[in-house]
Amino acid sequence: MTSLASPIITSRRPGWVVETLPFDTVPKMFWQRVDELGSAIMMRQKDLGLWRAYSWADVGLIVSEIGAGLVSLGFAPGQVASVLANTCREWVWADLAVQSMGGVCNGIYPTDAASQVEYLCVDSSSVFLFVEDDEQLDKYLENRDRLPLVQRVIVFDMEGLHKLDDPAVISLDALRALGRTYLKLQPQLVQQRLGTRGPADVAVLVYTSGTTGRPKGAMITHSNICSSLAAGSSSLFEGLPMGGERVAFLPLCHIAERMVGEYVSILRKSTINFVENPETVFENLREVQPVVFFAVPRVWEKVYSTVAITIREAGKLQQLAYAWAVGEGAALVKLTEAGQAPGALQRLRYWLARKLVINNVRRMVGLDRVQLALTGAAPISPALIRWYQAIGVPLREGWGMTETTGGGTITPIGAGKPGSIGVPGPGVEMRISEQGEILMRGGSVFSGYLNLPEKTAEAIDADGWLHTGDVGRVDADGYFYITDRMKDIIITAGGKNVTPSEWENQLKFSPYVTDAVVIGDKRAYLSCLVMIDEDNVAQWAQHRDVQFSDFKSLCRAPEVVNLIGEQIDKVNKEFARVEQIKQFRLIEQRLTAEDEELTPTMKLKRSLVNRKYAELIEGMYSAKAA
Repeated sequence: MTSLASPIITSRRPGWVVETLPFDTVPKMFWQRVDELGSAIMMRQKDLGLWRAYSWADVGLIVSEIGAGLVSLGFAPGQVASVLANTCREWVWADLAVQSMGGVCNGIYPTDAASQVEYLCVDSSSVFLFVEDDEQLDKYLENRDRLPLVQRVIVFDMEGLHKLDDPAVISLDALRALGRTYLKLQPQLVQQRLGTRGPADVAVLVYTSGTTGRPKGAMITHSNICSSLAAGSSSLFEGLPMGGERVAFLPLCHIAERMVGEYVSILRKSTINFVENPETVFENLREVQPVVFFAVPRVWEKVYSTVAITIREAGKLQQLAYAWAVGEGAALVKLTEAGQAPGALQRLRYWLARKLVINNVRRMVGLDRVQLALTGAAPISPALIRWYQAIGVPLREGWGMTETTGGGTITPIGAGKPGSIGVPGPGVEMRISEQGEILMRGGSVFSGYLNLPEKTAEAIDADGWLHTGDVGRVDADGYFYITDRMKDIIITAGGKNVTPSEWENQLKFSPYVTDAVVIGDKRAYLSCLVMIDEDNVAQWAQHRDVQFSDFKSLCRAPEVVNLIGEQIDKVNKEFARVEQIKQFRLIEQRLTAEDEELTPTMKLKRSLVNRKYAELIEGMYSAKAA
């Protein structure tokens, strides 16, 4: 039998080095920037249609007041405080305040149910809980008798709560007032508390949103975060200047936005722009026109589908111009992938394409100024990456996990291989095990799972290798490729091993599909459950006079079923017969991050989908058999 194992692979990219940082904890990094940048703008939040700016000095004052307020209420070094809120300025203030006082900050998704909030507060031993508003406060109040460790709940937005008289609940403004008073008595508090924690101490808890089982609390140390930051400066930015605007909207509970949105922004002296709410992301993106934009594949797919639908509804001349311009870009991308330089005439044609068409497309979606575009946290279609590169958006794929503090691999600038997750970053060792699993070792590998020593031992072996659970391969140039999650590989009744994610990602390139789950383990053939893109499919149906009254009737319309069938047929042509989908059904329930089928990062939970839609799945096989 041929071995799947590889030798140890490390960074081979010239100039990729582990930077020496002048700090060893997250709060020390923040306070160094406050001293250095002072009146420069650190962040903006859009409220009621207006952007409000905060300087580094402003945020420093706010953080010190929040931190001192916590200490005045008994917060001790090493204790845990949780944050239950959408991504906003207050989230970051709370995180930096907790860590500045020597504490550990734990994030809770605002979409989590009350029972999940209870579990996460108990498991993390949280003594303080920050909540966004009355809706999130209700989740605590429902479980307060089972949360004896929580000493006080701090509310960001008190609208609707002004008449609340509860000694356990305090507003953020009131906490800051306590802090101001305490700082008059203890003016050296921040400096004293900064000295209570070191690199080996836990900085944050990040609970995995995994698709199976209860969340596990990953203990991320200051050293883990600093290692990831030290490696990322040269590999992520490769000479790009410090500063610039960025948009923060993904959950800060997730390691990706926590690192790229918050900590990398502090390291790189960037300005963080918090969107008004989750529904205004694309509008705010067009307003800000960021220099750095990180998003999960679902967002990149949504931006592409917006352009695709707009072009389909445009006039014939606009369609021809768009096809020509993107064609010129695609030809350039193809040459770059082959390591060839374009000729003078081809460069001129692409310059014209950008001037006449492509720049307008980028401005329309808010990506006209972007210099660093990143995707990660889930697989993405190689065709989608090529489309973005064709319109001049330098989209690069990276790979990391909660357990690697977001670090791992990154695609080098100008040397991408769509379909690959890139090469190991500086200071990272990677290899393929005998079983085909991707293993990683380095300073960003987490210290373990909270309260779960057995799970920690399963994840990190005696030699320090993290077993990622991803099946993959590495090519001769050191580029890694993820085939699938080990637990997701399908073995058909005929004994054929099928990796479903590649087929699923190809289908998600369609503007009419949001997500898909391939079924077929121990089955005679493959089938698929599809979640449609409601906005795009509804628009398609309206323009063709397809009758529907709600989401369910839209999914059941024969014309819509045929539309998705056509998308599936297109993808099937790219795969071998045994990997093709023979039957499919549409999920007739409108799903959001609050539904149990989806993780907070909007990935379908494969095992739960299999259970919840078992009857629908069986129907696909009985229908074929009949």
